[in-house]
Amino acid sequence: MSDPTIIEWVNATIAGDQDAFAELVYTFQDAVFNLCYRMLGERTEAEDATQEAFLRAYTNLHRYDQNRSFNTWVLSIASNHCIDRIRKRKMLLLSIDEPLPANLALASDDPQPEQVAQMNERSAQVQALINQLPEDYRLAVVMRYWYDYSYAEIAEVLETTESAIKSRLFRARKMLAEVADDMDDPSDLEGGLPSRLMEGN
Repeated sequence: MSDPTIIEWVNATIAGDQDAFAELVYTFQDAVFNLCYRMLGERTEAEDATQEAFLRAYTNLHRYDQNRSFNTWVLSIASNHCIDRIRKRKMLLLSIDEPLPANLALASDDPQPEQVAQMNERSAQVQALINQLPEDYRLAVVMRYWYDYSYAEIAEVLETTESAIKSRLFRARKMLAEVADDMDDPSDLEGGLPSRLMEGN
């Protein structure tokens, strides 16, 4: 169940309170943007996808099941929109020219200034790996290993079963391992990929 404050904002938005919806956007925009960025690999497109996701959430807010996590619901909208964008591309070649912003770095601690360049390079390499996964696999990997969602939560977002999610993650790990093995220096990714991703946890 969503937090009572979130439910209050949802109901107020449905009643026409624009400020309440602004609170919802402020609360969940980072999670939605981060997911879109990891899915799409380009900042400007991720920003557009984030705006579109919240627009869709706003127009469908009356359909939101208040017994369901609002965070999961809005991420489901965002992920479906990102998958639609990817599938519409003629070629699955995503730009990785722009490095990840510092606040999206994969390390848990804030980077020191001298570490930023190295982290950006590593993040670009990690994004290149992720971009090679099929979109459904990519989403499952991002949600599991960067945002620590449970199998059940990922299954809810992707509207499938937990066993299907486990299967996708297993196959995705094999794909990533094979690509990493083909790199000239796989050690360059050290610290960039969550350790439990390659360990299969």
